[in-house]
Amino acid sequence: MAEIQQQASGGGKGGKKRAKKMSTKIDMTPMVDLAFLLLTFFMLTTTFSKPTVMQVTMPVKEKKEDDPTVLKASDAFTVLLGENNKIYYYEGLLDATTKPELKLSSYDANGIRKTLLDRRRANPGTVVLIKPDDKSNYKNMVDILDEMNITDQKKYALVDISKSDQDLIKTSGL
Repeated sequence: MAEIQQQASGGGKGGKKRAKKMSTKIDMTPMVDLAFLLLTFFMLTTTFSKPTVMQVTMPVKEKKEDDPTVLKASDAFTVLLGENNKIYYYEGLLDATTKPELKLSSYDANGIRKTLLDRRRANPGTVVLIKPDDKSNYKNMVDILDEMNITDQKKYALVDISKSDQDLIKTSGL
């Protein structure tokens, strides 16, 4: 706020009147208060706006080429993400000699989650191979990654779906 201070004229005798000198002083206290208030407000709101995301640990690409790790069929559990929000699974690996039994499941506690928990209890060394189809949607992949997190599955991999897996879905009739 600006204050105007006036000084009274010098002698009270009836002579010439001097021009009044006005001095202006601006009080900076409210402006400093406002600056600190805004600073506090913005510091507080930036701590609230931190995004929450799920941590996805991706393997580091090694420069040397070793033989790929061989996965035993008894430790493998394959999950196929199909179109129209369908999820299929089978135990083991798909190869030319064996045709596994394909089963249909759902994305809830009594579906794939129960199956993953039962499989993990039976074989703690289970490795889940997640194979999304080209026609599956992104939400299904996020849902199955959430299920891996909920069931505390330590070993899982996102793998490209093979032609034989797609043929298995088509011929299953599920």
